[in-house]
Amino acid sequence: MMSLPHLSLILGGAASGKSAFAESLVMQNTHPDPLYIATAQVFDDEMADKVANHRKMRGTGWTTVEEPLDLAPVLAKVKPGQPALLDCATLWLTNVILGEHDVDQHSAALLAALSECKGPIVVVSNEVGQGIVPDNALSRKFRNAQGRLNQQLGAQADLVVAVMAGLPLTLKGELP
Repeated sequence: MMSLPHLSLILGGAASGKSAFAESLVMQNTHPDPLYIATAQVFDDEMADKVANHRKMRGTGWTTVEEPLDLAPVLAKVKPGQPALLDCATLWLTNVILGEHDVDQHSAALLAALSECKGPIVVVSNEVGQGIVPDNALSRKFRNAQGRLNQQLGAQADLVVAVMAGLPLTLKGELP
């Protein structure tokens, strides 16, 4: 059986292939009950289509938990050895910021929950700092918070992979 590191971070831009790569990484682990933790909230038809497409691409064989904000209780229920995929930290952070919650407090709680998780976990996150400087304060706040969160996740992770054009580039650790 392939063994995943305790914490893996999969980074990439929008539509880079990061989620598909992360899913394939988890599915290479032969545990019979992988957990998919979805953080997206559906507010319009476009997001509904995106979520439906992700579900279709993912296929069967996953236990899915939809939790847009409070991830610690979900991560605490992961069984020893059960792989979990958190998709994604970017939408989770969006939920934190738009809900006007304390970003530092929620980020610290997430990092602690990831550390205490009993199974291997793969976190998907967007790399948002390679584009232009946003033209409004909320977007700049989000970009900066996402950059800090990605740095914290990367420091804590055993494996960090950037995905561009569907191709993985290992930044830290070794692919199993």
